[in-house]
Amino acid sequence: MADDTVADDTVADPDVRPALFPDEEYAARLRAVREKMAEQGLSALLVTDPANMFYLTGYDAWSFYTPQLLFVPAEGELLLFLREMDANGAFRTARLHPEQVVGYPERYVHRPHLHPFDWVAFALRRRGRIAPAARGCVGLEMDSHFFSPKGYRSLVNALPEWTLVDAFDLVNWVRAVKSPAELQYLRTAARVTTAAMQAAIDAIEPGVPQHRVAAQIARAQVEGVDDAWGDFPAMVPMLPTGASADTPHLTWSDRVLREGDAVVVELAGVHRRYHVPLARTVMLGPPTAELGLLEEAVASGLEAVLDVTAAGVPVRELASTWNWALAEFGLEKPSRLGYSVGIGYPPDWGERTISIRSEDESVLAENMTFHLICGMWMTGYGYEVSESIRITATGTESLTSFPRALIRK
Repeated sequence: MADDTVADDTVADPDVRPALFPDEEYAARLRAVREKMAEQGLSALLVTDPANMFYLTGYDAWSFYTPQLLFVPAEGELLLFLREMDANGAFRTARLHPEQVVGYPERYVHRPHLHPFDWVAFALRRRGRIAPAARGCVGLEMDSHFFSPKGYRSLVNALPEWTLVDAFDLVNWVRAVKSPAELQYLRTAARVTTAAMQAAIDAIEPGVPQHRVAAQIARAQVEGVDDAWGDFPAMVPMLPTGASADTPHLTWSDRVLREGDAVVVELAGVHRRYHVPLARTVMLGPPTAELGLLEEAVASGLEAVLDVTAAGVPVRELASTWNWALAEFGLEKPSRLGYSVGIGYPPDWGERTISIRSEDESVLAENMTFHLICGMWMTGYGYEVSESIRITATGTESLTSFPRALIRK
């Protein structure tokens, strides 16, 4: 049958994503990054973390498994270097002009004697970007999951004029305080989180294999609820069960749930790359006395921490409050209590900046967001409750509203 519709050039291309933030917000982010660069004496910054690329440009694709790099000079236009097949469609998400996106040839992918950064270095040289950046140090994201030793060696060998230094997660620290628009995406993600956690709780029953529970979680994470659709999470659901609940980062197998099992569920709802993690423990049958003690201790500690949390409070005070609360029950938690969260790409939804522990010298600021992990991993059993929170001027906003007790079924 003939198509009687007439093309309308005024209709937006549905495959070009609308900007998630106004141009003013992207400009403010870049200014903040450049201010930090100036403080660290950097004449340029090389960004390889996909979360930081997304933060500065909006670029979003599953292309980070091959080398990619965002060149941020102290002044002038950004340049985004991607694999050629990804660069061709980057305009569909990135808020950059086409000439700012540069694709390296396919022949550089997965070659033992070549690296894409060899080509990127020469491309920067041809564009006259090497000499201006040589006036100071050039910062690298040395702890980025996707910056390899081979990539570093390629840059060192190809750019002898540059003094390459660690940027110490510069962009990550700028990301710590969220804008009002970012907070709205987080609140939307929290609705996905709630739906996914409820799907997990509904699926956990004696006789059900773990992978069936994981399947229901995954479906809810993607399907979302109403207009709160789900993006892919940076981490898969964690399902430590029974005796293995003493180890926090186990996933799933075909292991069948049994009466008497405690199942720890840690997951995140994601919307537009913004993550809201949540953990709860589901008990199939009556809990043991040891698990009951953990439930009571964690509830007391979490309440105490939330009572002291607000903008202007040192992070170490939260850790101290938590440690003293546990000590009253004869318990201790060697691992950190929580960390900053927001944008996430595999393999992690944390921002790799502030960690809530006694050694952290950071001070809380309004609109920072954290995942508080009140996890107690003992020997042969464990218990976990977590909350994702926003720091306010006078306290906190919990992004989800699940009961904070052991869930009994």
